[in-house]
Amino acid sequence: MSALSADPAPAPAPSPAVAAAPVRSRRARWYRQPTLLTGLVLLVIILFMCYAAPLLTSFNPNTQNLEEPLLGLGQMGHLLGTDQEGRDTWARLLYGGQVDLRIAVIAVILPFILGIIVGSLAGYFGGWVDAIIMRIVDIVVAFPFFVLVIALVFVLGTGGKSIYIAITAVGWVSYARITRGEITVAKRQEYVLAAQSGGLSSVRIITRHLLPNVITQSVVYAMSDIVQDILAIVTLSYLGLGVQPPTADWGTMISAGQNFLTTQWWLTTIPGIAVVITGLALSLIGDGLADLLRTGTS
Repeated sequence: MSALSADPAPAPAPSPAVAAAPVRSRRARWYRQPTLLTGLVLLVIILFMCYAAPLLTSFNPNTQNLEEPLLGLGQMGHLLGTDQEGRDTWARLLYGGQVDLRIAVIAVILPFILGIIVGSLAGYFGGWVDAIIMRIVDIVVAFPFFVLVIALVFVLGTGGKSIYIAITAVGWVSYARITRGEITVAKRQEYVLAAQSGGLSSVRIITRHLLPNVITQSVVYAMSDIVQDILAIVTLSYLGLGVQPPTADWGTMISAGQNFLTTQWWLTTIPGIAVVITGLALSLIGDGLADLLRTGTS
């Protein structure tokens, strides 16, 4: 038999070390993403400064001192001066960050969970379930996010509980649409068909097989959604519908300081800068995660 007709030798199987190399490279690639790394560093600094507030200031953010109103930068031991009621601006900035970040995180977790549950049902079962859910989604998205949130908080009343309810009632639709689209595609994959043939329940297929493979897009979106929630919280507080005095909050600080913008500009400007930096950090993390997922799947 000639050499041309001989069967080719089978290719050697890759060693476990070679097969595991791409997985290790994907896991290690996260710290090579400058966008993601920058966002994480900024967020860690912000979180440290806010939650280490007792170590960074000795002043109570809500204690008034009417004998020291509107002090300038660095006067009488006040790093950023005081507001019109003599409260330390630096302390209010740090403790206000705690309040806003806590509300924003909780306000994104609730619609995240609700949206994923609803989107999973719509994407997996389809038919009339999908039709009903998506009609509800269409109704909610017909209204601008901020307008609907402000209207709901106005009806429900001020405070954190109303903010949670309003943002959850509006924000879940984005996660539902993302999850529905991902599951609609994923449920046609062979591993899902095999699980269905094996007699597994729909709940188990969704929770154990589908969601772990499609939830990453919702996690990436959640980073930018936190930015939107922070802006909503600050806006509500600025309008007097959010966090109520005397609790420190960036929105109330901006609102209270605008009357003194020409003389004590930092009362409004510095909380505004804090909002921008926090939003930038979260946006960079979201963009970095998206880039990481793209490069990991390419």
